[in-house]
Amino acid sequence: MELNTRAVHVVNEPFQSGSWPLSVPLVQSSAFAFDSAAELAGAMADPDGRYVYSRRGNPTVRALEQTLAGLEGGEGALAFASGMGAISGVLLALLRPGDRVVAQRCLYGGTHAVLADLSERYGIEVVRISGDDPAELEAAAVHPATRMLVLETIANPTGQVPDLPGLLAAARALGVTSVVDNSLASPVLCRPLEHGADIVVHSTTKYLSGHSDVLGGAAVFADDGLRRRVWPRTVELGACADPFAAWLTLRGIPTLPLRMRAHCANAAALAERLDAHPGVSAVHYPRLAGHPSYERAGKVLSGGGGLLSFEPAGGREAGRAFVERVRVARLALSLGGVETLVTHPASTSHRELDEAALRAAGVAPGLVRMSVGIEDAEDLWSDVEQALG
Repeated sequence: MELNTRAVHVVNEPFQSGSWPLSVPLVQSSAFAFDSAAELAGAMADPDGRYVYSRRGNPTVRALEQTLAGLEGGEGALAFASGMGAISGVLLALLRPGDRVVAQRCLYGGTHAVLADLSERYGIEVVRISGDDPAELEAAAVHPATRMLVLETIANPTGQVPDLPGLLAAARALGVTSVVDNSLASPVLCRPLEHGADIVVHSTTKYLSGHSDVLGGAAVFADDGLRRRVWPRTVELGACADPFAAWLTLRGIPTLPLRMRAHCANAAALAERLDAHPGVSAVHYPRLAGHPSYERAGKVLSGGGGLLSFEPAGGREAGRAFVERVRVARLALSLGGVETLVTHPASTSHRELDEAALRAAGVAPGLVRMSVGIEDAEDLWSDVEQALG
């Protein structure tokens, strides 16, 4: 089936013989009873076995995991309590002290933070690359301790699209595990496993759930053996998904393709108008002509996504002033919901970085990040125009 159809028909187990509920049941139980001590003990060792305790597995959570694996084309998935839970869980499960990680230079600030923490605590070396040239990875991976490549399908907040096919092919040839954060693209715009990724991570808080009412994350695996390696560590960390959050995400997924089309159309329209506005010095949107990733985005993505960023003329203070002037859009963290949100990354998501580090990550001090919602495009533009003054 095509993705539009798969999104509507989420994985759902029979309620009784010959009968299925149209909505996945919410199983809000922390534990499950057994008749036999031996059966209980045996079930605890299998991530796909009978349900024991919801930190180890839950029917509603498993339905979400199987649905996400199907959308991304993976062999299996694990659901987490947040996107950072998914990223941290995968890194902590697969890395050891002294390992080397090759990471795209422009990444979400939270990913920067956890990599820096791993470096400080456990001596894990982090080597930064632009993400534009597989030769960078090949040079960095000469070191025998290189274990992992970390990328984002669409970099947050600059909109950079790395050379996924080239980098993932190089990682596979070098025996390096590749992890791609696909939160900003969603499976509608890109499926990194099809390009050779080993693991895809998501903040399901974003486009997958889509209504600003869920905190969740997920990791989807190309190989089920890798999922089974990660699962025990996630159980120990306690970063498991809540059944109600999983249920809300499953409720949001059927409209994902429709919402992504609206997000992309609105973001593209705003990007073009911002690019022509005299009060804006730069616009960052991967499907905008002139963006460094424009040609690559046309090959890797089926749309530009709902996130754009721009630099009002006037630097840091102009960026902060803009986010306080909007009226239709809201000044709030997160992204991917049906409503439009704006933030000033230099003082929020990337606040850990000094001016030099901001520039190195491609984040200008005055940069405004806009998660474009599905409102009327003309209403959004009127709001942006008045906020620019």
